[in-house]
Amino acid sequence: MAAAAEPFGKTAAGETVRRVRISAGRLTAYVLTYGAVVQDLRLAGHEPPLVLGFPDFEPYETHSIYYGAIVGRYANRIAHGRFSIDGERFQATPGARGIHTLHGGPEGIDRRVWQLADHGDDFVTLTLRDRDGEMGFPGNLDIACTYRILPPGTLAIELSATCDRPTLCNLAHHGWFNLDDGGAGDIFRHRLVIDAGAYLPVDATLIPTGQVEPVDGTAFDFRVARTIAAAPGEPQVAYDHNWCLAAARRPLARAAWVQGAASGVEMEVWTTEPGLQFFGGGAPGPDVPGLLGRRYGTNAAICLEPQVWPDSPNHPWFPQAVLRPGEQYRQRSEYRFRSA
Repeated sequence: MAAAAEPFGKTAAGETVRRVRISAGRLTAYVLTYGAVVQDLRLAGHEPPLVLGFPDFEPYETHSIYYGAIVGRYANRIAHGRFSIDGERFQATPGARGIHTLHGGPEGIDRRVWQLADHGDDFVTLTLRDRDGEMGFPGNLDIACTYRILPPGTLAIELSATCDRPTLCNLAHHGWFNLDDGGAGDIFRHRLVIDAGAYLPVDATLIPTGQVEPVDGTAFDFRVARTIAAAPGEPQVAYDHNWCLAAARRPLARAAWVQGAASGVEMEVWTTEPGLQFFGGGAPGPDVPGLLGRRYGTNAAICLEPQVWPDSPNHPWFPQAVLRPGEQYRQRSEYRFRSA
């Protein structure tokens, strides 16, 4: 018998937000219809939550920094919000520092109430129509997101979309993960591997310069497991960069591995996407309690976001994110957990 969808709150506009519990094996997730948010994620035998989130709905509208949401319709940044498709120019709504478009704009799909299309004990499917002109993007985009728990400990995410006009489509799950203490401390002692030999340098406003640089001999080389903290005597990098996994979407492959220093809990990230954004949580936490009453500080979590490379519309040699009528966007990403 399918799990019930329980009321979780109302938006400022009066829309009801529901929450669905899904579980299988040793993993349990709670998913909201608002923003397709993974509100809580628990692994049996590890008491703290694996993600940052809020116990009540109101902070998601007023304080959330994309906690657990699906972001888009273009995840990450578009420089000055400007892009062209087939020679036609578009202006997306800026949001990031008032200059660039970030994660689809200030009212992107993470800020909408999705439709609950289907759910069972171990899965939930949510759908959303991102309408023509929303945040400046052309065409209606029909999106589906399915979260599925696969035993013993995998959160699988299936994203698909179709459109009625050439548009951009680049979706990403924006989970904030702390594998030690649920966000009470920082993640600098977490050990990390990223399976990529190149990354994208960025300017002072976090827009890619257009160069693709090898990680060899840099603080961006995570091909062998090491802590996120800088080596003694080295400056700490504020990581918010794309690692180049492939030149195009590909069959499901491992992108990263991370391990909590104290808990020993491990997480592998597998994806079909050509890029992985590693954000080290370098934003101040909101001044409201999170899960288990935690007050999240800066660097309380790590974000590993599979996606197309940032600002790709303005760098034609990057993997591209144009979706056309008759085509279907499809992404599969998996977060695989193991306890010590």
